[in-house]
Order: sequence, then C-alpha cells, then structure tokens
Amino acid sequence: MLFPLEYIMFEDLLLVLNALTRSVISLFIIVDPFGNIPIFIGLTERLGREERRKVFHTATVTGFMLLLLFAIAGREILNMFGITLQSFMIAGGILLLIIAIRILVMGGWEESRLTPESVGVVPIAVPLLVGPGAITTTILNLQEFGIILTIVSVVIVFSIVWLTLRYIEPIYKVLGRNGAIIIARVMALLIAAIAIQYIVNGLQSWAQLD
Repeated sequence: MLFPLEYIMFEDLLLVLNALTRSVISLFIIVDPFGNIPIFIGLTERLGREERRKVFHTATVTGFMLLLLFAIAGREILNMFGITLQSFMIAGGILLLIIAIRILVMGGWEESRLTPESVGVVPIAVPLLVGPGAITTTILNLQEFGIILTIVSVVIVFSIVWLTLRYIEPIYKVLGRNGAIIIARVMALLIAAIAIQYIVNGLQSWAQLD
C-alpha cells in the first residue's frame, strides 16, 4: 500500500513519463528516420561504405546540434524576431501540412547537384532530419513540456536516428523499398494530423487573447 507522499511522487513520475513520451513521439514522427531510409540510401548510393558512414555521422551531429539549439533557446529566438507563439503555431502547422502533402503526393524530397562533402549537411541533416517541422515541434514541446523534457526528447530521438543511420543497410533490407514507402506515407498522415492540431490550437489561443 502506498502512503500519500509516495502516491504523490508516483503520480508525478507518471505525469513526467507521459509528457516525455508525448514529446518524444511527436518529434520522432516529424524527424521520421525510418520513412526517410529510401531517400538516405538513394542520396548515398554512389559512396563507399566508409564515406557513407562519415556522411551519416556528419548528418547526425549537425541535426542534433541544430535541434538542441532550438530546444535551449527557442523562446529567445522567437522573442528576438517579435514572433508570438500563437503565430508560430499557425505558421508551423501550415508548413507541416505542406510537408505532409508533399510526402503523400511526391513520396519525399527530391534534391539535385549533391556532392559527398555537402550531402551530410544538406539535405540529410537539413531539411530531411531537421526541417521546419522538427524545429516547430521542438519549440512547441519547449512551450508545453519545459526545457528539460524537450532536451531529453531531442537526445532520445537523435539516438534512434544515429542507430538507424548506423545500421541503415540491414534495416532497409528488412523493410524493403515498399515497406519503407508505406511507413513514410503513414508518418505523413500523422504529420498532417499534428499540423491541423497545431493550427487549431494556435487559433484557439489567439481567440482567447482577443
């Protein structure tokens, strides 16, 4: 039997775990390393094994550092440009919706004129891993869950990204091209739903301010 103090601590722990789970899932859906596997393979198919690993290492570090910046200083960045959270939620939701539609219709991103030196940063790190959607989600997580949970969620998601890119070839063989494409489409539907919710929340918050 739990004493009142122990019950309160247990209840608080459940609330923290629930918030962390929500933060991780929302960010993971947007970053979507599994759905992007066919694109990652296609962008690096002409590279050797060691070159590909270096590219993926660069992409992971770059994406992690960029998203960590927004997790730590997201509010300050918004304040610097005089942007309200409500405006950012609506704009971010619209951007997420465009991304989701593009994935559903076109199947992903199409980039050209890539070199082995730049492919790790652009387009793998930005915008495939850390695009407008991931930045929007990170700032909104910061507002809703606080800085500690937001940073932890970024660390967890990019740990999964690192493992995915580290073992991308066997994962791709298991999923197959069709399996990876199906995952990308399902993730796109979830992104669209999250985008609509951001827009609705932004409009509701805006209406309350008026």
